[in-house]
Amino acid sequence: MRETELKAVVPDEPACLARLLAADAVPVAGGRLEDRRYDLPDRRLASRDTVLRLRTWREAGGTRSSIDFKGAATVERGYKHRDETSVTVGDGDAMAHVLAALGYVVTREIDRDVQVLRLGEATCRFERFARMDTLLEVEGTESAIEAAIAATGIPRDAFTAGRLFEFIQRFEARTGQRAAICDREARGEYPFAAGDA
Repeated sequence: MRETELKAVVPDEPACLARLLAADAVPVAGGRLEDRRYDLPDRRLASRDTVLRLRTWREAGGTRSSIDFKGAATVERGYKHRDETSVTVGDGDAMAHVLAALGYVVTREIDRDVQVLRLGEATCRFERFARMDTLLEVEGTESAIEAAIAATGIPRDAFTAGRLFEFIQRFEARTGQRAAICDREARGEYPFAAGDA
């Protein structure tokens, strides 16, 4: 499946959410989203700009996990594109053990609270981190993305194909604080390279 997306900082989440709901966006999911990115010790996946990710959703209705492979990112006409293959995993902890047994190591943790809405053919996901700007990711076809962006009230030029690391850099430059995008960083532990975000 080909994923097309843009992201922006959300300056006023309640107002943005209210505008999306007024435009008939439908809430479809919400809860805790935990990503663990894996690579081999020689970082061969990162060197090809590919991602192997174990994702766990924790919602009121239960927990579900998937293993995802994301191909190298491209930017076309200002939109970020990646091929992505995702498989549901019955037991995320067991899958983590399998990956470790195969020689993979966690190279980045990303933990956030999310709220997901559907507006037409677009998916809008608010992402709240421990210490970083709230982001809004909009996925879908280019026309669906543009319609959803128009409904947010956030200026169009605030949306970019930038990587999470670029948003972290902007946050840190603006605030003078070190960002925390996972639970360990929120506790003051920084075992991961910032550029792996």
